[in-house]
Amino acid sequence: MNATGRLREKGQSLWLDNITRELLTSGALRRYIGEYSVTGLTSNPTIFHHAIKDSAAYDGAIRKLAEQGKSGEDLFFELAIEDLTQAADLLRPIFDRTCAVDGWVSLEVSPLLAHDTETTLAVAKDLHARSGRSNLFIKIPGTKEGLPAIEEAIFAGVPINVTLLFSREQYIAAADAYLRGIERRIAAGLTSHVASVASMFISRWDAAVMGKIPDTLSNRLGIAIAKRTYKAYRDLMASPRWLRAFNAGVRPQRLLMASTGTKDPKASDVLYIEGLAAALTINTMPEGTLKAFADHGEVGPTLPADGGDCEAVLARFAKAGVDIDALAARLQEEGAASFVKSWNELIEVIASKRTALKRAS
Repeated sequence: MNATGRLREKGQSLWLDNITRELLTSGALRRYIGEYSVTGLTSNPTIFHHAIKDSAAYDGAIRKLAEQGKSGEDLFFELAIEDLTQAADLLRPIFDRTCAVDGWVSLEVSPLLAHDTETTLAVAKDLHARSGRSNLFIKIPGTKEGLPAIEEAIFAGVPINVTLLFSREQYIAAADAYLRGIERRIAAGLTSHVASVASMFISRWDAAVMGKIPDTLSNRLGIAIAKRTYKAYRDLMASPRWLRAFNAGVRPQRLLMASTGTKDPKASDVLYIEGLAAALTINTMPEGTLKAFADHGEVGPTLPADGGDCEAVLARFAKAGVDIDALAARLQEEGAASFVKSWNELIEVIASKRTALKRAS
């Protein structure tokens, strides 16, 4: 058994943080499911931007959709839903076998809607319905403006992947929004199970302080933040409020480790896989990281429920001048801005290809 299978046996789900049409048509995703224990898939605007920009695989679909008068965001979502429904169908046996714990794919709403709760909710409901797949998460950022939309979407029965979380406090706020939506469903006599995951971004912490801290602290901040958040996750799962919800049939909103590709070329290429093993969690990783871990990864101890040495490590960062709270807020703001940038570039690429293909036809 390779390292991915051993990690799966520890109780952690391995999801792929990538989607391309070639990944589907070449059979690569099917192989990853069979050989590398992949049980889910995530996407974001940056991933789709690169997939469409760097490939001719979408040209035929873009030409066809353009002939139907589609453009911009509407055309993009047609492409994305086509890819993700195929992926969802490949993962559906896992979804059924695990009773909806695994086997998920994710599609993000437009990041341009970040400050518009009502439209975000409407789009989330529409995209989920258009997909026709029960194992498709809609991604909504866990920003201050996104939290009300998350609560309302959960209340409406839309499965949500809460994205762009960077700290324990941001995670707790997202978990609270999820549970408020669930509690409202219970009070209204609706079914209590609406799936959700909460995505913590890890590697960007270390990238943000690279070159600004002592060498002894290099590449330790992201894992320390993950440990702190994992403790909060475990504490919430054991709290009276969550236990009451579990008794009403609710499933945990699982913690998902995202942004786990190593940014530092001097560090291990499987740093955030080996260091973040934890039961009842997910690690979604880039394709290269997945292959690297299957090839030479080691599965060690799982994250301690009490956070282990995280507070001692974070105290050292504070002593080195790192303001954790301020940096968490900045990383979330920068992450949201980065997705907006990628979204705009994605729409521009689609428009450019649409025009070029129209001229060539």
